[in-house]
Amino acid sequence: MATESGTKENPWKLKTPPQTSEYEMYMDEKDGKEILVCTVGKTVLYYDYRCIGDLHAMLKRHGDWMELGSADEQKPAKEGTVEAWGRSADNPAGGWYGLKKGYRGRFGMYIPPLMEALGLAEVEHHPRNNRMRAL
Repeated sequence: MATESGTKENPWKLKTPPQTSEYEMYMDEKDGKEILVCTVGKTVLYYDYRCIGDLHAMLKRHGDWMELGSADEQKPAKEGTVEAWGRSADNPAGGWYGLKKGYRGRFGMYIPPLMEALGLAEVEHHPRNNRMRAL
């Protein structure tokens, strides 16, 4: 992946794990904090940028495949999934990595393909129940 990717002018162009939808992500700053801006159609989501390193470290410790378990903020996340970890009080952020109220979920849908593009993880691309593991 080119190092100049991930900017507002040259965002990462990604596909959801099932390869059914395209979206873009780039790094930006908001309120003095590094964030990931994720644009899906007309919807814009924000994630704490540190989630990339934190998720990679957790997956390394986990040492095996982990189900993504993507869910909207309003729905409970399946226990033991990347989505559940991304909103757990036990993660390094102490809760949600999603930063935009009402749109904090879908961590397990949008962060794993970015990590795959960055060479940090392997992600499955089945119609459903995809998993990821650290590289």
